[in-house]
Amino acid sequence: MLVKYDRNTYGWHLHRYLYDWVLSWADTRVGGWALGILSFAESSFFPIPPDVLLIALVLSARDRAFRFASICSGASIIGGLFGYLIGYTLWYSGNAYSGIAEFFFTYIPGFNVESFLRAKIWYDAYSFWIVFTAGFTPIPYKIITITAGVAEINIYMFMIASTVSRTLRFFLVAGLIWKYGSPIREFIEKRFNLLTILFVILLVLGFIAIKYV
Repeated sequence: MLVKYDRNTYGWHLHRYLYDWVLSWADTRVGGWALGILSFAESSFFPIPPDVLLIALVLSARDRAFRFASICSGASIIGGLFGYLIGYTLWYSGNAYSGIAEFFFTYIPGFNVESFLRAKIWYDAYSFWIVFTAGFTPIPYKIITITAGVAEINIYMFMIASTVSRTLRFFLVAGLIWKYGSPIREFIEKRFNLLTILFVILLVLGFIAIKYV
């Protein structure tokens, strides 16, 4: 009997499998290395955010919380630059999308033609804030880093926005776990998305107030 292929169901199961696989590294001696590799990959192609492993590692060794946050931040910033270079050098083949671009559209969860074109339009007016917001919030960062390269935004501005946002995000997560331990874990996992979005809104409003008051 033929089994009907359901891309949405398959994608959910794959995502769950990858989530569990990422968590499994927290119980190994190479958890820190795994965190660095995951953070690098998530900035350009991997679908699971490194916060998952970061939280688990800090819970298991709270005295190394900020070491883990540094690894996570540094690797993610370098990974973001790699994503930028993918967009800058490999995204098009003549006037058409390259094979790499088609691979991303087909196989990377959350990365499709529509999200790519939408992000490209945003860069025309809000390049710094797009990178910063994506780096700090749950917006898939890989879409933004690759699109930044395609749009050829200023590389120095990109690196500044990436460095500030990624460092703030991962040190905030590690700091909360370091201070409050296990009780804060469930709160972060359930409400972190909302809290980070609110933080960015308040930050933008603050800059607007400084400009016009």
